[in-house]
Amino acid sequence: MTTRFLELLAREASAVEFEGPIIQARAAGADAAAIEALEQAKVEALKVRDLLRRRARREAELSALYDTAGDLAALRDLDAVLEAIVHRARQLLATDTAYLTLHDPERGDTYMRVTDGTISAKFRGLRLPMGAGLGGLVAQTATPYATADYFADARFRHKDDIDEAVQEEGLVAILGVPLRLGQRVIGVLMAANRSARPFHQEEVALLASLAAHAAVAIDNARLLQETRNALEELSQTHRALREHGEAVERAAMAHDRMTSLVLRGGGIEDVAAVVTDVLGGSLAVLDDLGAPITGDVGQVDAGVFEAAQASRALGRTVRRGDLLIASVDVGGEPLCTLILRSDDADERILERAALVCALLLLFRRSVAEAEGRVRGELLDDLIARPDSPGLTEHARRLGVDLSAPHVVVVVRHEGQRERAAFWASSQAALRHGLAAGRAGEVVLLLPGEDAGRLAQRVAAELSASLHVPATAGASGVRPGGPDPGSSHQARAGRGTRAGDVAAAYREARRCAEALIALGRAGDGASAAELGFVGLLVGEGRDVRGFVGEALGAVIDYDTRRGTALADTLAAYFGSGCSPSRTAESMHIHVNTVTQRLDRIGKLLGDGWMEPERALEIQLALRLHRLGHTSIA
Repeated sequence: MTTRFLELLAREASAVEFEGPIIQARAAGADAAAIEALEQAKVEALKVRDLLRRRARREAELSALYDTAGDLAALRDLDAVLEAIVHRARQLLATDTAYLTLHDPERGDTYMRVTDGTISAKFRGLRLPMGAGLGGLVAQTATPYATADYFADARFRHKDDIDEAVQEEGLVAILGVPLRLGQRVIGVLMAANRSARPFHQEEVALLASLAAHAAVAIDNARLLQETRNALEELSQTHRALREHGEAVERAAMAHDRMTSLVLRGGGIEDVAAVVTDVLGGSLAVLDDLGAPITGDVGQVDAGVFEAAQASRALGRTVRRGDLLIASVDVGGEPLCTLILRSDDADERILERAALVCALLLLFRRSVAEAEGRVRGELLDDLIARPDSPGLTEHARRLGVDLSAPHVVVVVRHEGQRERAAFWASSQAALRHGLAAGRAGEVVLLLPGEDAGRLAQRVAAELSASLHVPATAGASGVRPGGPDPGSSHQARAGRGTRAGDVAAAYREARRCAEALIALGRAGDGASAAELGFVGLLVGEGRDVRGFVGEALGAVIDYDTRRGTALADTLAAYFGSGCSPSRTAESMHIHVNTVTQRLDRIGKLLGDGWMEPERALEIQLALRLHRLGHTSIA
């Protein structure tokens, strides 16, 4: 009969089947000793059966732990590893559910991370404060806890929302073990049943082992992520350093090329060619007035000039759409602006190019100023000391041919003196002439014969440069006596002579003053364009005698008595010869106007109101308003 028990053990029969041999022996009428021997064999067989079952269970647990360790070694996905651990915990402990919570350091509680076998959405979204419920108590004490009936267990601090979620899930028996990293608890691994059941020590130990694996998985995932982040940062840093190194090398190469160009005498056009060769796109270089020096990037609107102003204020390149704008100033005044049309370009190269262009312009300005001083000294000598020897030869060395026809232009302005002088010297150098700058005045000696047109052009261009009206008077240089410092061949010509420049200067100056007196500031003209005034301000006219003859008695009377007869006469003509409007414009009584007109009539004599006489008087009044500077 003992063989029967071995057969039952071999086919893993249930415990109740081990009563079969004893029942059969009793039925066969076996004696009491045989029955007792079978009973003893049954007990031993059941012990062997329990031992075999425990070993099988242990093998399954070890296999699960081995598989978990393998998952950790691969660690392809943290979520997949944690889900596998929770699923294995549920299978090995034969529970209805298993779940894992993690600690939230920001909120100071734990939250559901992975669940297996749950059905309640409320339960899956549950958060457990430290010390609340079974899971909160495990997290707080770092100690495993188990309960066969959660709702009847008074060891836990029950909270309504936790109990409602547990009740909705239908859980009764719960086992929880801490997830520990060293001395720190990072979460809780739990297994639960929907019916009452005790949890044995072996089950607690098994769940604790799985929790240890879960903690290792979480820590490895953290370390792996930190390693990935560090590698990504290193990779980004390496790329940035490589790109920076390439940009620095490219900028250095461009800078060397631009420096070499400057040393070889290259100009702004050459620098622009280097920039477009290195950066691509199209480049324009603008001067201080916004006029293009070289290149073309299309229509330039007000927004570009605002960006250029911002670039000067910030000291760096400013982007506006697909335009990169770098501008340089000196002493608060713009010097040059570079505009590059490009989607992506190295701003530092453009900034270096802007500095190189600014240095070239400053160098040109310095050279122009130095040459301008030399040319200005020669022009001063031609005006003030025309009899000085060697003036014609000096002019020839500067590229000025005084034997050709020339025009003297005198420009009155209220702009910046240095700016006006630089503009005039540049014009003189370009047109092979001379220029001199004084306070409020610029004088030019330029080749040409059409004095009026040249005056108009100079007035317009200098007004645009200074941003204030510039009034230009001009006079052609008339041949006069021989220049004592000139050669025989020069004296034989019929062009400009050193002694003629002074007379042309005086006439051009009177033309400029006449334009201002006539209310034509910002205009340009020669005596030929001034009509009757031109006949009077032209060289050789006796303007003082004309004013004295037409208006001398009134002027002398005002000078002796301190009266304002001349002003009254001017206001009278200006108001259309109306005494009432004259009184209104001068803020005096009409009787006073009448008395002054009577006095004027006595001083000027009968017929002063006749049209021709009145015209002469009005012209004399205009000239008198010049303060007699034009007839000095």
